[in-house]
Amino acid sequence: MFPPSPLKWLYLDFNSYFASVEQQLQPHLRGKPVAVVPVETDSTCAIAASYEAKAFGVKTGMQIWEARRKCPQLICVLARHEAYVEYHHRAIAEINRHIPVSDVCSIDEMASRLMRNEADAQVARKIALSIKAGLADNLGEYVRCSIGIAANRYLAKVATDIEKPDGLTILMPDDVERRLMELKPRDLPGIGANMERRLHLAGVTTMVELWALDRREMRSVWGGILGERMWYLLRGHDLSDVETKRRSIGHSHVLGPALRPPHLAIDVARRLTMKACSRLRRMGYYATVFGFSARLEDGRRIHAEQKCRPAQDSMTFLDMLLIFWETAMPEGRGVRVKKLSVVLYGLVHQDMVQPDLFEACEAAAAVAAPAHRNRDAARMNNLSHALDRINQRFGRDSALIGMLPSAGRSFSGTRIAFTRIPDVEEFLE
Repeated sequence: MFPPSPLKWLYLDFNSYFASVEQQLQPHLRGKPVAVVPVETDSTCAIAASYEAKAFGVKTGMQIWEARRKCPQLICVLARHEAYVEYHHRAIAEINRHIPVSDVCSIDEMASRLMRNEADAQVARKIALSIKAGLADNLGEYVRCSIGIAANRYLAKVATDIEKPDGLTILMPDDVERRLMELKPRDLPGIGANMERRLHLAGVTTMVELWALDRREMRSVWGGILGERMWYLLRGHDLSDVETKRRSIGHSHVLGPALRPPHLAIDVARRLTMKACSRLRRMGYYATVFGFSARLEDGRRIHAEQKCRPAQDSMTFLDMLLIFWETAMPEGRGVRVKKLSVVLYGLVHQDMVQPDLFEACEAAAAVAAPAHRNRDAARMNNLSHALDRINQRFGRDSALIGMLPSAGRSFSGTRIAFTRIPDVEEFLE
């Protein structure tokens, strides 16, 4: 193993990103407690909170009714995901003017590898300050960020949390241990509630105790190689990333009160399915498993899953959804749907899909895909791609399978998960 590296990474983390963008776009929100919400109801949760709201104890994920109790003057703003993606791409373009972006880690986090002539602390600081100035000039002074600089990307990310908002922290290799002792284990990326419980069971409650663990003990606590990897990362080793493989494509939505009756909720489920299928085609994949889940207002959860032939056309999965809805959804008065999720599993890249020699034979199709009505897969694929092209050219929902009621337009848009940045094309799907 190579010895710890000198400064190699600059990490940028935007502060209260969604809320900051809203404050930049809407001057009347500046300096006020703001929560960004997915739907306009007190039963939802905050997906972002401004620093003014955080001062009252409002946190991301907190129920709005609870947030209003902590902060009666809280202003709730409906999320505008297109704006956040636009600012994301503008931010990357601005950062690239100062230093190339090596990794886009999330919608509000980017990392850049420092070249040898940029690894000096003063040079790296100048780069960071120039990035901050450029972002203020070209995105706006309310879209602030914290920047961390360290020997590896992990420690650089840790450094962004040491000073917020609008911070700049450089972790020199010989100062890492001292600065880490100022934190709690839970402050470290990768240590959540479950990992914290495992550490406590191992007698580790402080950073001093965590630092004292050797590689074997770290591996034992983590239950695998990730623990040993963490040991090296904390000590400044610049390890290569673990390669990940896409496993699923899906969408979920918390329904507003007006859409929760089952006869309207099915339209939400259909729209989520069509959107997932459109992404599947654009990314060049076929799916072999379709999953559906629903959470009802009374707390019950419904889940169904079905295998199928490799497919990417919308009709195949819409047929399966309808069967799920008819067989799994409970009947009776008072049944209202709070949240819906659809997911496509078992992804196979289109270059690896074996053509069906018996595609034209209805009997063979019935055996291959018993969960839905027989269709000519090639024709359905062509139709689905044609609908994609129409929507990309003329706008989202210009062409749909079936009807989308006017009340359903609010759920057609793309939503952002912090670990997944939608492509621009996705807002037209």
